[in-house]
Amino acid sequence: MSEERKADEIITERKLYERTLVDKRSKKGSRKSLTLLIVGILAMLPLFQVAGFQLNYILHLTLYTFMYIAMASSWNILGGYTGYVSLGHNLFFCIGGYFSGMILARYGISSFITAPVAGVVAMLAGFLVGFITLRVRGPAFIISSIALLMMVKILFDNWEYVGGSNGVSLPQMDLPAQFIKIPFYYAMMLIAVLTLITSYAIRHSKIGLGLRAISQDEVKAECAGIDTRFLKILSFAISAFFVGIAGAVWAEYLTYIRPNIFLIILIAANMVLMCILGGKGTVAGPVVGAIL
Repeated sequence: MSEERKADEIITERKLYERTLVDKRSKKGSRKSLTLLIVGILAMLPLFQVAGFQLNYILHLTLYTFMYIAMASSWNILGGYTGYVSLGHNLFFCIGGYFSGMILARYGISSFITAPVAGVVAMLAGFLVGFITLRVRGPAFIISSIALLMMVKILFDNWEYVGGSNGVSLPQMDLPAQFIKIPFYYAMMLIAVLTLITSYAIRHSKIGLGLRAISQDEVKAECAGIDTRFLKILSFAISAFFVGIAGAVWAEYLTYIRPNIFLIILIAANMVLMCILGGKGTVAGPVVGAIL
């Protein structure tokens, strides 16, 4: 009888386990379906503008939200996963914006072409900045990121080639007024989606485990054989890449580049607050924070 009971218990436990797996898969599937539905609706929104509805403000607001989803998610790859709070992250926003903006102003090449290159330039800058600043931790890292941002702002305010504090005006895309926002809308939406996919992939990879180990206890992570310095610099560079691309598209959308737009600390503070409000260290957190 005891053997039969044990067998029944094992069968019951197995059924419960299988049922749990099925429930998890169904929940995961429903989440994916909901996400695809939302993305589909957002992708169709500009079509109403084409059809004659006046949705300029809604398109602008949604585009602006996409930009901050991309930037907050990018910041989250560094600050959320490793715990290193950067308050100078809009430095890479500026690098991307100025790189594509100056090429557009001088040679007439759109940021839709140069944005990926601007992202690579921002990533290289992120690698260099991370190599220097990630030698320190905690408040010292926060202060160093702010100090670097202020130094770059002073540089751009006095650099005549990029227009100094007055900035540079950029040529506007040759489209009717009611359609001018649509290309930027789709570009920023694509950047946001790619950033979220990258953030998700990192979180569910060995790199993500290493980054979260750094956030929990960096010394123990080092003792466990994790190359914490390499992972921190890597996350810094990846984060800078997407912020740089967003800056490139945003510059052409605004039709001018200026230090007091790209290099104010409020932009970096917004990234941090959005991650904290939505849930720092999660994939969905920056999205929720940006919407709020």
